[in-house]
Amino acid sequence: MLRARPIHYTSRPRQWAALLEALGLVMPVDDGDWQEFDAGSGRLALGSVVHGHALDGSTVFSVEVGDLEEFARRTEEDGTQAELHEASEGPSVRVSTDDGFEFFAFPAQRAADGTWATSGEADQALSVVATWVSPFVGLAGSALRNIGARPRTEDDESATFTTKNGGILRVIHGADTSNGDLAFEYDGELEPLLARLRTADVEARISEDVLYVANPDAVSGAAPASIAIEKVTGSRP
Repeated sequence: MLRARPIHYTSRPRQWAALLEALGLVMPVDDGDWQEFDAGSGRLALGSVVHGHALDGSTVFSVEVGDLEEFARRTEEDGTQAELHEASEGPSVRVSTDDGFEFFAFPAQRAADGTWATSGEADQALSVVATWVSPFVGLAGSALRNIGARPRTEDDESATFTTKNGGILRVIHGADTSNGDLAFEYDGELEPLLARLRTADVEARISEDVLYVANPDAVSGAAPASIAIEKVTGSRP
């Protein structure tokens, strides 16, 4: 079991919740300062922080897996370092990649029907994209293969991978290794989605098959002005 589940930290959780619901995500987990939202493919965690916190407005690359020990074992066998990690919020697996990046795999919770599926009430055309930036796209891609992701597109500047249980994992070239910005993909026409956002009073625009949505965190000056939702060309894997 593998699913994309980036974590976005914000001091504006109400604005983010309204935006995500307008996009068609649904919230199966609401623990106050920690919420989780399902897209048709993939999941997004929303962590509340105080204004000015170092993480405010940032997104952290992470995934969900079904069995932490088995995931760590298989990842190690395939050549990427993975170790069980205990913290106050619970167990996880810390993955250390050859390009110097680290991310965590968290235990997934089964749906009410016993499957790993995300909510059927979410917009099924929408996919969550978890991104990391690396000067070594090839090394990062190898690590994603080793955790069980499936390559979709690869070149010197970027690589995208699908996951068995939903969401997209993406690496883009950059000078330094770091977490990337939150993004989405949409397997459908963007105009109806744009209309839905505007009905919810969310500022958005379309340019060259990308829907740019106003970022609630941009008011702090520490986050990008917009969130990109790219239109899928062809059939989504």
